[in-house]
Amino acid sequence: MKIIVTGGAGFIGSHTVVDLLENGYEPIVIDDFRNSKPFIIERIKKITNKDFVSYNFDCGDIKKLSSVFLKEKPDAIIHFAADKAVNESVSNPLKYYHNNISTLVNVLSVVNKSKVKSFVFSSSCTVYGVPKKVPVSEFSPIQQAFSPYGFTKQIGEQILSDFAKSNPGVSISLLRYFNPIGAHPSGLIGELPLGVPSNLVPFITQTAIGIRESLIVHGNDYDTTDGTCIRDYIHVLDLARAHVLAFSNYLKKNNKPLILNIGTGKGSSVLEVIESFKKVNKTNLNYTFGPRRDGDAPCVYANSSLAKKVLGWEHKFSLEDALSHAWEWEKQLSIL
Repeated sequence: MKIIVTGGAGFIGSHTVVDLLENGYEPIVIDDFRNSKPFIIERIKKITNKDFVSYNFDCGDIKKLSSVFLKEKPDAIIHFAADKAVNESVSNPLKYYHNNISTLVNVLSVVNKSKVKSFVFSSSCTVYGVPKKVPVSEFSPIQQAFSPYGFTKQIGEQILSDFAKSNPGVSISLLRYFNPIGAHPSGLIGELPLGVPSNLVPFITQTAIGIRESLIVHGNDYDTTDGTCIRDYIHVLDLARAHVLAFSNYLKKNNKPLILNIGTGKGSSVLEVIESFKKVNKTNLNYTFGPRRDGDAPCVYANSSLAKKVLGWEHKFSLEDALSHAWEWEKQLSIL
């Protein structure tokens, strides 16, 4: 079974490709490496001891995209390709509206002419905006997005909902994942921020390794237990498994997409993550407090009971596991 994975060399995409290969699927990666590096492809092959096809181009190039679909004749697609930094989307919203929305439209235009039976969309908990109540479930009201990035995910979900109505032969799954962290336990692949990290854990690991002088904690005056933001941190391997289960287990029964939260159901504050990292990896960490960051909601974590009911999915890795694996990845990166 052939599965196209757009953004398949990225953080979540690369781990999903590993899961696909280990479960007998035939992934076809499309990535322009704007958020990754070509060596990740070779690392995936090393982890799995399996070969696979990859293409290097932007999914905005509809001619190349069409030619790949025509040649490979995929059965399903998992769509990760998008820009993903919340704070960058605030400072450069046009980049996000262009890349995240137009790319999705391009992909769907090609899917519309193909025989693809399943489409899995990498959505985000940012579609909930600032939730009025936590944990958030799939039935929680959608609030105004807190960032352009979140708004592009809201628009993407609407586009796919409309697409589903006119394409009853394609099952569509929208996975609203929470905060992915960690790395493959081998240390061979993980999150690879280009430039200054915008996510917490890679900033922590880069500070611990000495690349950054100090971690800045953005805000310590939120209405939370310790004043710092609370998030639901999920291991990337658990998240990858959910994407694979979504296209393989979901049989469409109507013209509505399947919408699922993918998270641990537990919120951890920034300070709790810092202290856990220090403890599990037996290392010190310099950090200071700075002002709040635009686009950050105070507290978001998941109710993922529906994913367990529908897919039989539940997370296996702990926060400590994820922080240990992320540190191993950072140490191996330092010797490249």
